[in-house]
Amino acid sequence: MLKVSISSLRDKSYFTKDEILEIVNSKKKEKLGYFIPIEYEKLIEEVIKKIEKEKKLKLLKRIARAQKKDAIGDGTVSDGL
Repeated sequence: MLKVSISSLRDKSYFTKDEILEIVNSKKKEKLGYFIPIEYEKLIEEVIKKIEKEKKLKLLKRIARAQKKDAIGDGTVSDGL
């Protein structure tokens, strides 16, 4: 894994390598993210799908809990979430 600053990403040679790039803010010395080459697409897609599924499940559980607390009785109108 190579550490690169945002300004150094202007050089296209970084994108032709099969290395994962860790993008850092060189002034503040903090991590900003990663650049993943296309060679790792299948592996990363599986991880991303798993993360998205967990996020959706968490949201659905939150909605279900809110609906359980805000039950609609006969002749009443729901006030929403």
